Amino acid sequence: MSEKNEKIIQYVPFNSFVNPSFWHALTEIKLNVDKLNENTKQIFGRYTYRNDIGPVFEIDGTSFNKTPDYKHTYLNVTGTIMNKNTVEDFKSLDKAALLNSVGEIIATGLINKSWIESPINLLNFFILSFADLKKFHYYYWFAFPTPNEPTVYLKQRSDLTASFTQNQLEIIAHQHKELHETQKCFFMIKKQEEHVKVLKIADIEYVLNDLDDVYFAFADPSNTENPGWPLRIFIAALLENYEQLCQSDIRVVGVRCDRNGSITNSILYVIQTTQKPQAVRKSAWVGWERNSKGNFGPKLANMSASMDPVRLADASSDLNIRLMKWRLVPDLNVDVMKDTKCLLMGAGTLGCHVARNLLAWGFRHLTFIDNGKVSFSNPTRQVLFNYEDCLNGGQMKASAAAHNLRKILPTVEATGLPMHIPMPGHPVGDSLKDETIRNIELIVKSIEEHDVIFLLLDTREARWLPTLLAAHYGKIVINAALGFDSYLVMRHGVGLASTAGTHINSTHVPGSQLGCYFCNDVTAPGNSLRDRTLDQQCTVTRPGVAAIAGALAVEILVGLLQHPLRIDAPAAYNQSDDDTLNGVLGIVPHTIRGFLHSYQNVTPTCTKFQQCIACSDIVIQKYREEGIQFLFKVFNSGTYLEEITGLSELQLSAEMSEILTFSDEDQE
Repeated sequence: MSEKNEKIIQYVPFNSFVNPSFWHALTEIKLNVDKLNENTKQIFGRYTYRNDIGPVFEIDGTSFNKTPDYKHTYLNVTGTIMNKNTVEDFKSLDKAALLNSVGEIIATGLINKSWIESPINLLNFFILSFADLKKFHYYYWFAFPTPNEPTVYLKQRSDLTASFTQNQLEIIAHQHKELHETQKCFFMIKKQEEHVKVLKIADIEYVLNDLDDVYFAFADPSNTENPGWPLRIFIAALLENYEQLCQSDIRVVGVRCDRNGSITNSILYVIQTTQKPQAVRKSAWVGWERNSKGNFGPKLANMSASMDPVRLADASSDLNIRLMKWRLVPDLNVDVMKDTKCLLMGAGTLGCHVARNLLAWGFRHLTFIDNGKVSFSNPTRQVLFNYEDCLNGGQMKASAAAHNLRKILPTVEATGLPMHIPMPGHPVGDSLKDETIRNIELIVKSIEEHDVIFLLLDTREARWLPTLLAAHYGKIVINAALGFDSYLVMRHGVGLASTAGTHINSTHVPGSQLGCYFCNDVTAPGNSLRDRTLDQQCTVTRPGVAAIAGALAVEILVGLLQHPLRIDAPAAYNQSDDDTLNGVLGIVPHTIRGFLHSYQNVTPTCTKFQQCIACSDIVIQKYREEGIQFLFKVFNSGTYLEEITGLSELQLSAEMSEILTFSDEDQE
């Protein structure tokens, strides 16, 4: 094929292709690294000179790597991305001025001839983008900058096979393959009779006075008769640096290979410029890509339609948390919540609210323990259950809560363990002994495997065993309890009660010495449901109380995890005393008592009680020595805990004190 005429040469522009992995990488970088930063970022893109692919310019998730990956017949190009924070900024930015500013940087290397040593530096690309991370809509506009001068005319176009033999083409292909990656885009071919040799552009000074046997060559991404976009800036660079090429015919080879590496499809162009071009530094720059409608404008990638919905849900679920790090809480540790395993003892009203709040904070490992079934009175108050869960006698609450939590977020690791929790003052008969032992072993195993224990049970005595086990294993415990219009939320300390007096401080209590739920008790818990009417057996509260307490329970945990001392975070007696005790999210109180009738909260702080029936040294020591046998003594006797902790003596001394007081009064 040979064609002779003189017309302005038409370049085939690049067609950008963005692999979905690029948007995933951009999302992670925007959320976790750049945040509000709009500074440009270096990236890499690539194109190929295989004629079966065409002028596709590709970027993907690896484009953000510090060094690009190399693939045969692909050339890596350094580029820049500017991701704007708002769509208004994206639209209003002066695109022409932006492209000219990018062009000025390229022009500097072109004018000082630094491109000759590394020709790939002539090529560049720019992406202006805006990422709507709530909808997963990505607006972007590619530019491939090049000066708009000079005007170049095509004199002749022919197949390369008309000028080179098959053997010569194979030599050219082999020598081109051996070039360094930075030299493959633009190079020269010197032909002397039957001999051919591939030269680097840096060798141009040696052949400049004898160009009759020299062909300028470029890796051509085009698969049509017209040359690809890289030729435009290559010609501009040659004419800018070597004026003797002006007003003369220039032979240019567009090297195109097939999948086997053969370059027989390459094309020879004879081109000419009839005018001396303007200096590149004075030239305007062009190169914005056209959109799918053929107009100059941005494209839209709607990833919400193509992403795996499970992955999309997971990525979207913690968006609010990650946005906190942008401006409000830069030091927030998001990963610590995702890695923390939470055990929820109780899947009722409190358990449901706590679970939803944990999910909102980014916790992804939740286990429920509960022995109840979902009844028709539950779904209106217990937000994880619905009407279907009540049918056929009702689903087990623990299993239903875990199942429905996975329906909210499929990637959450939620497990339900239906079981009865043995309690003090609730004797265990022989028929239930084996089942009780199995339940105890499963509770022990669950507490060992989790980092945080939430006590959200209906009765006081049901909280005793988890409190003891958590103290024994040194776990974080968050306790929440409800009254009709009041609530209590607290965290437990994990240190020895016998050391409480060694840490006396007038302003605060160390986290290890904070009291537990039972530290203010002077009697052992008993069967609180015996002889109770229906309204006393059910947890009758104002509907908003559980939501408030559940939210506060999770907030205390998050504040604790974000505190530098974690479980040892101190609690002040007066919260305004010392700001140095604060963590990333502020204070971490020991206790929050709320009263809805007066809309007031108080935050009392108390130390461990050395005669506590749940966390005292003697109780923990008894459990370590006797294990399950000790627990059965507690279950079967309402006074055993009082005897071993000395509460019986304390009660007796208090009674004697009253008797003595009355006796003194009688004598008067």
